[in-house]
Amino acid sequence: MKIKLLTLVFFLLIPGFNLNAQTFKAGSALRVITPEKLIPISGGIGTPEMPTGKKGDLFVRAIVLEKGATRVAIVSVDNLGWPAYLGDRSRKLIKGISPGNVLIGATHAHSAPDAYGFTDEKGNTGADLKYLDWCVTQIADAVNEAVAKLEPASLKTAVGEAKGKIAYNYYAEKLYDPRCGIIQAIAISGKNRGKPIATLVNYAIHPEILGTARKLISPDLCGPLYDRIESKVGGMAIFMNSAQGGMITADNRRENGTQANDWDECIRIGNLLADEALRIVEPAPVQENPDIYCASREIRFPIDSELMRYVFKHSPLAAKNGNNDDFYTVSTRLNLLNIGKAQVITIPGEALPNIGFYVKRNMKSEQSFLFGLTNDAFGYILTREDFGSFERYNYISRTSLGEKTGNIYVEEALKFINESPAPVK
Repeated sequence: MKIKLLTLVFFLLIPGFNLNAQTFKAGSALRVITPEKLIPISGGIGTPEMPTGKKGDLFVRAIVLEKGATRVAIVSVDNLGWPAYLGDRSRKLIKGISPGNVLIGATHAHSAPDAYGFTDEKGNTGADLKYLDWCVTQIADAVNEAVAKLEPASLKTAVGEAKGKIAYNYYAEKLYDPRCGIIQAIAISGKNRGKPIATLVNYAIHPEILGTARKLISPDLCGPLYDRIESKVGGMAIFMNSAQGGMITADNRRENGTQANDWDECIRIGNLLADEALRIVEPAPVQENPDIYCASREIRFPIDSELMRYVFKHSPLAAKNGNNDDFYTVSTRLNLLNIGKAQVITIPGEALPNIGFYVKRNMKSEQSFLFGLTNDAFGYILTREDFGSFERYNYISRTSLGEKTGNIYVEEALKFINESPAPVK
């Protein structure tokens, strides 16, 4: 006992030695990115719509996690998608985190300003470049603030079925993943001891209740979800979408065959998803001083779609990826995270649910998370067997990079998973 005590005293006397060096920490911060003036909003490829009003605020929400030398940022942007070209500009402004450890995803709200720079047949775009420049700095500011607010924390993670009328598959009603994943960092000291620092909800759904047809700038169902979680447990809420391609959408169907496309329906679904997330995570055991792991790697896809090639060529925002001037290939970055008992892998677009099910089944944790539309948003991701196979899939096939994308993604994702350590059980 005396030897152990003397050893501890010896290390405490070493300059720079800190017992907190291996302590799990978390911090969170947000920025409102609702544009001051009305600017065009986008719900997908095509000419953006000019809105007539606003409903709810758009946000950038960031969580930073740290243990030892590993520091990771998870960022969510209320937008249809957030291209790597914009994300990389923010990464250059973020201090104290390796760019490869900054994950930037989009909620996929269909009622936010155009971040792609979609052009019409004459080459005109509705994207507001000054607004997007401002968003780039807001993302970096949110992450930098979250770093400054890092504090010792514990962790709760859980995955369970979200019940109720939340989502369905527009193409095949029951073909969707009802599982909802939650990552919750909890303060262990100070005035907020025992309260969440942040609660992350990971679920597959299109936030398109309002869409562009209502002509409102809005976070859609994500806004009420944030409000509900924060009012019930405190801290900051963040939403990361999952494998919601083809077409996992909000279940806003009415009994008479019509759809509820108003703010009240955003509140109903957002509140229900929030309540289910809190129900699922509430009984989860607290993980004291959990480990974290983060890795990244680049993968490359061919661009076989003429439509997608046109977007890459003519968007004023698109980064010039590839080895020639014809935009026949594009590269992106995958991330794999272990956060306590949970494992996360990113998807650079909208993977169909069968891809999501397969990847989750091969992950090294029963608590598997898919962060869709993260680090890039390259349209729909289908397997070659699904690509263009029947009429229902004509649109999602046309707005994908091509028939090889899904198989390349699955192959690279499984290789990444197999080469990475498993989370601590």
